[in-house]
Order: sequence, then structure tokens, then C-alpha cells
Amino acid sequence: MNAIAAPTSPFPLEASARDAQQAIRDEFAFFGDWSERYQYLIDLGRKLPDLPPEWKTEEHRLHGCQSMVWIVAEGDADRLDFHAISDSAIVSGLIYLALRVYSGRSAKEIVDTNADYIAEIGLAKHLSPTRSNGLAALLGFIRERARQAL
Repeated sequence: MNAIAAPTSPFPLEASARDAQQAIRDEFAFFGDWSERYQYLIDLGRKLPDLPPEWKTEEHRLHGCQSMVWIVAEGDADRLDFHAISDSAIVSGLIYLALRVYSGRSAKEIVDTNADYIAEIGLAKHLSPTRSNGLAALLGFIRERARQAL
């Protein structure tokens, strides 16, 4: 298989997953209501680079999401990078947040970091059941790849 150039990272790489979660908390605290927060999520999702067509295959499709989501993991226990995109604007925003926390981290840091930001910014209460299931599938994929790398 030919090497495919990975898209570049669209988000800042905070010093740790914990720092990334704090930055997300701070950003979402700025908005007064959920219509503004949803718009911000959509705007974040637009920052994700598209995946190469070679990655948008059934092999890389994340099952458990109502929307189409493709995700690719690269790296090893020292550093795992994730690349993902969805055909849904809000789901792409959720992907952006998850990758901001977990992509570019060691497998150990990924496994040791719970996605606390989801409840703390109110996402858990404001997502539909299908989006919540999709987010759980995304986070499960990330954590499973990290466990495999360990």
C-alpha cells in the first residue's frame, strides 16, 4: 500500500490532554446559550481537513454513528495521531474536540485520560441519543487504538 500524506493538524497542541480539556472548558464557558455553542461546534468542525479519498473507505468507517465518519490512526505507543471527518457538521465539531484532546499524545496518556470535558461543558445533556452513541463510538475507537499500541 502506498503511503498517503496525512492531513496536517488543524488544532493547537496543548501541553497535555488535561490542558486541552481545560482550554475547551474555557472556550465553551464564553458562550451564553446552546445555540451559540452549537454554532461554535459547527465552526470547529469546518476546521478539520478533508481526508484523502483513499481513507474514505469502509475499512476506515466508524460504525456506531448515524452519520458517516471515517477515522484513521497512525503511530505507536509514543505518539498516536488520529485523522477523522464526518458528513455532519456537528459531528465534525465533536470529532475536532476529541482529536484536540487525544491526537498527538502517547498511548498511555490517551488511556489514562477520561473525556471529562463532555459532561463539564454540558455536551452530555445537549446531544441527541444518536450523537451521544456516535461520540461514545469515536472515543471507544481512540482508546482501543491506544490500548492496542501499549
